[in-house]
Amino acid sequence: MTPPAPPEQGVSLDPQDWNAFRAQARRMLEDALDHVEQVASGPVWRAPPAEARARFEQASPAAPAELAETHQRLLTDLLPYSSGNGHPAFMGWVQGAGTPVGMMGELMAAAMNANLGGRDHMPIAVERQIGLWAREWFRFPETSEGLFVTGASMANFMGVLAARTRAVGADVRRSGVAELKRPLTAYVARTAHGCIARAMDMAGLGSTALRLIETDQHHRINLAQLREAIAADRAAGMQPFLVVGTAGTVDVGAVDVLEGLADIALREDLWLHIDGALAALGVLSPAVAPLLAGIERADSIAFDFHKWGQVPYDAGYFLARDGERLRDTFASPAAYLRRDGRGLAGGDFWPCDYGPDLSRGFRALKTWLTFTTLGTDAIGAAIARTCELARMLAREVEARPELELLAPVALNIVCFRHLGADADTLNAEIVAELHESGRAAPSLTTIGGKIAIRAAIVNHRTGPADILNLVEGVLDTARGLARRVA
Repeated sequence: MTPPAPPEQGVSLDPQDWNAFRAQARRMLEDALDHVEQVASGPVWRAPPAEARARFEQASPAAPAELAETHQRLLTDLLPYSSGNGHPAFMGWVQGAGTPVGMMGELMAAAMNANLGGRDHMPIAVERQIGLWAREWFRFPETSEGLFVTGASMANFMGVLAARTRAVGADVRRSGVAELKRPLTAYVARTAHGCIARAMDMAGLGSTALRLIETDQHHRINLAQLREAIAADRAAGMQPFLVVGTAGTVDVGAVDVLEGLADIALREDLWLHIDGALAALGVLSPAVAPLLAGIERADSIAFDFHKWGQVPYDAGYFLARDGERLRDTFASPAAYLRRDGRGLAGGDFWPCDYGPDLSRGFRALKTWLTFTTLGTDAIGAAIARTCELARMLAREVEARPELELLAPVALNIVCFRHLGADADTLNAEIVAELHESGRAAPSLTTIGGKIAIRAAIVNHRTGPADILNLVEGVLDTARGLARRVA
């Protein structure tokens, strides 16, 4: 009988010529560093051309290509057409700029290719280090636990789930919300981020179970109306279980009165969750931290390192005062997740027990490298500077009779508009023209029924000249549009 043929030697996906690969990799690294170093020298944004888009609509490649060729495609078809949030004139959305240090952390994390779902390896220790820092920054107890997620939208969803578990017990994970004797209700300001309503939807509670509370003249949740809404729901047989405060609203950057929310949550026995996506890291700045008084009393906090922390995307974070509550909410024992006292399957902290993901990237490394290399003092100073620049922009707006400030400036977001004829249409056109010219990139929102130009100053590279450039850009563009009509 003829013995079976041995299996063919597998084809390695590693480089056949490591020296050649190293040389090409160095060229790619230099181009990446050039892009970051020179980001301010070009336009904020370029519209991607149709021919470049078409080259990313091709069939999947069966045959290999030289890395040098694909590198060239990145340089011509991708790098010039990014969203522009690294540019100092990008002020449209609350997005950090990243740093070269963080970029290197991303590279090192990719080299390790660690899965941080669990097991006994040092990347888990790095993530736990960030948790200890967060515990220190927010003055949380030793019982607290935190972990990385994609962003604050996912972290806010986790807050809803943890609050649900606390209110009705872990059995809800098995029986579902349909078995609840009383409908659960939650409370948030009408100006809160839309991901809170989505979280209620995804948790099976329904977005209509989220009570939208009006705001005061400073765009903060109205505490008197909140108390009335809770009382009305209790009287109607509902079960209030969660109140969500916002530290930095998406439109104007307002911070709810967190101490007042904490008092209500304590009195009403509600879980207090803080959506701090924008501003929670303001605790690192002595100038901003007083605005966040009361955040240390929260049951959970959602925030993003990729905003004011300047860590490259993505690096969201969820922190809970009671880590065991997270285990009750997320842990799902399985044979393939068996824990042992020795070997790689050991380790006393498996992040998959505390959140929804089993496969998890090493987001902690770029965060650890950023904060270890730059230090919290420098990051806090950069945070304070963005707020100073926002106040400068507000002064410049108020000094121009053609412009109108539409909301108080609490942190680093300024909402204003041009007062020309048909102002809503005019301001929308101004923003589109600024984007297409590459001069600046603010965004649009609606304040008091009026279309507003919204400048969110998050970038650590932004300076006074960029503020003046935005103001003059708005005025120049309005004059240019008026000439076209005439």
